[in-house]
Amino acid sequence: MTPWAVLCSIIVLLALLISGRVKPAIAFVSLAAAFLLLGFVDTSTLLTQYTNPALATLLLLLLVSLALERSPLLDLLSRHLLKGQPQFAMARLMGSTAVLSAFLNNTAVVAAFLGAISRQQRIAPSRLLIPLSYASILGGITTLVGTSTNLVVNSFNLSATGSELGMFQFSLVGIPVALITLCVLMWRANALPHHQMEDTNEQLSYFLAADLEPDSPLIGKTIEENGLRSLDGLYLLEIERQGRLISPVAPDEQLQANDTLVFTGEVSKVQALQRFPGLHLFGHQADHLLATNLVEVVISHESELSGRTLRNVDFRSMFSAGVVGIRRGGKRLEGQLGKIPLRVGDCLLLAVSADFRLHRNLDRNFHLLSGSFTRPQLSNKESLLSVGGFAAVIGLATTNVLPLFHGLLVLLGGLLLMKVISLAELRRRFPFELWLIIGSALAIAQALENSGAAGLLATGMQSLFSGYGVYAAFIGCYLLTLLLTETVTNNAAAALAFPVAWSTAHAFGADPLPFVLAVAYGASACFLIPFGYQTHLMVYSPGRYKITDFFKIGLPISLTYSAAVLVITPLVFPF
Repeated sequence: MTPWAVLCSIIVLLALLISGRVKPAIAFVSLAAAFLLLGFVDTSTLLTQYTNPALATLLLLLLVSLALERSPLLDLLSRHLLKGQPQFAMARLMGSTAVLSAFLNNTAVVAAFLGAISRQQRIAPSRLLIPLSYASILGGITTLVGTSTNLVVNSFNLSATGSELGMFQFSLVGIPVALITLCVLMWRANALPHHQMEDTNEQLSYFLAADLEPDSPLIGKTIEENGLRSLDGLYLLEIERQGRLISPVAPDEQLQANDTLVFTGEVSKVQALQRFPGLHLFGHQADHLLATNLVEVVISHESELSGRTLRNVDFRSMFSAGVVGIRRGGKRLEGQLGKIPLRVGDCLLLAVSADFRLHRNLDRNFHLLSGSFTRPQLSNKESLLSVGGFAAVIGLATTNVLPLFHGLLVLLGGLLLMKVISLAELRRRFPFELWLIIGSALAIAQALENSGAAGLLATGMQSLFSGYGVYAAFIGCYLLTLLLTETVTNNAAAALAFPVAWSTAHAFGADPLPFVLAVAYGASACFLIPFGYQTHLMVYSPGRYKITDFFKIGLPISLTYSAAVLVITPLVFPF
């Protein structure tokens, strides 16, 4: 019964990941610890997985990317991409994004273009942001360092075979797949919503919660008498009173002490609330809060704010800023906004003080959309050192002169020595959760092997596809990974699907490499919903998208991408 018990525990792990009730890092570490206590892996094996050389290479790459993402080259490029006819501008944007994402962290590439696209007025951002996110995925599948998913698969492959995948081993399939899918993306981009800033729906995109002080002169008067119906650019949506919602709000509704008024409105019209005495926005005087600089940001996937509410976060102390409004895609937020858990991808409108730019935790928590505040950038000398050094490391690794791990370690040391990045920044941005997930997943895969569960998987896959052949088994492994990546994170999908694909290849006596690549390409095939991939969440609210927008565009993209992978991979890497 031991192999079956191990397989059941994997099913429980998957159920927890899909439910979202437990963070992936906690789920993977807990299962790895359980396997350690039950004797499926020993202490030495467990610790070895956390020091896997390919995993260490992934961590080094992400740390080096902290310098690369502050290079002014990306911002300079973003200012020139959107010139000319919209179709040509979109083609340049997608092509440049794909090429850059082949070598740089796709989150950094999307973040660099996100602000420029959101601020420009020539082309509706909603026509550009989904293509930007999809192009970053397609560029990432073409090289070993293009996406963390490829490096995660490389970690498993190293653990299983003792050898690493080549820098451009993914390119033979990845480049033609990316080109074919980008052509379809150009065609389908015409179906994206055309949200212009002057549209009425766009004017009602932000949600603002304002509290009435007990001594406010507005209390006891109706909405009509207080002039709250005739605000320029703002609309009183509902009132939260003693735990219940009043919506819609009638003109003769009398205001009471401690009411919370929920407005929707334009960013530029928020100052209209200054003229109402006793009105507080998330606990701050409206006139004091709005006298400062307004900055629009997106909550990043690394942010410590995710899952927490504004009521239980000391936001002003953390960032020297107050939250004026919240926006989440095209979705209407309901209830008292201070009690709504924040999500990755939410847009916040901040009133920032002069000390805002001094806080060291901004890059970890936010992607900047608009405002006079700009992130500190590297000097030309620092940028040349960072970009040139990274290009040299890739070149040396490709020609087998210097292993990628060695080159990245030397580059990181040089960046620290030249003070391009600091130890404090490395501590703040270290991808601790990713390290825990992949290290634990490697240990879990070893436990599958030691317990006999991997053999059971191999027998089951062989029985399932015995009448259809190895190609059907290959398709099954890809589709399993695709299903997982749409329901859990891409890295977790790769970690869960790799043991299945590896066991299946051995069950059929086939070369494991095509199955390994099927997992890598399948784990990056997240096109249908925005919640499984971090760059989708980054563009979700700035583009005012609905979930259906991703599905309508993503379905033909996913079908094209999958068909290309399933046809080209066996041709390049036979079974």
